[in-house]
Amino acid sequence: MAVAEPTLERERALFADGAALVIGCDEVGRGAIAGPVAVGVSAASLDELEAAPVPAGLRDSKLLSEKRRDALEPLARAWLPRSAVGLASPAEVEARGIIAALGLAASRALGELHAAGVDFQGAVVLLDGSHDWLTAALPRRSVLPRVITQVKADRDCAVVAAASVLAKVHRDRLMIAAHEEAPEFGWASNKGYASAAHYAAVEARGPHPLHRRSWLREPTLDVAVESPGA
Repeated sequence: MAVAEPTLERERALFADGAALVIGCDEVGRGAIAGPVAVGVSAASLDELEAAPVPAGLRDSKLLSEKRRDALEPLARAWLPRSAVGLASPAEVEARGIIAALGLAASRALGELHAAGVDFQGAVVLLDGSHDWLTAALPRRSVLPRVITQVKADRDCAVVAAASVLAKVHRDRLMIAAHEEAPEFGWASNKGYASAAHYAAVEARGPHPLHRRSWLREPTLDVAVESPGA
């Protein structure tokens, strides 16, 4: 079955409705048991979107192999250079809860755009999903972007797909680097998601500081495996 290609249909509709800037936003690492949660943001004006085509093969990061994501990441960044990735640490996930941690990571990514000179006047954040976990986390600035949600925006909207790829590659590289220090957990392959081998290492060696400890199952419970592509 053919994989749906993201388009600029929704982004163009937002510009036609008066948006000055569209910022795609997507998270990765939400369901992991180790490592940070990451949120990518990619901003574009209508002129920028019309100036260059969507990179060939761009997809929601979950629909791409690791090799293909790595190849697309510089193309996505070159297409939408006003992009950033924000993180919230495992300790912040534990202390604040996952929804607040997502908002914290996103606000850090948007703060990076703001510090780089991106003007949020008339900006719209196109957030993947059905739940707006971002608005409440935005800092108290005089000008804030408006947040709208769309289910499967990472699949259907090219600006959000770009943010998805950037966030996924960024987080994966952090987990691969962490693997060098603690290879027993297999983070280079599982990227911090649950797997039988990952849990076996936790049970044999105990949790690592990168683990979200309250997310770890009891040894007698069944493993709920989640794909590292998520």
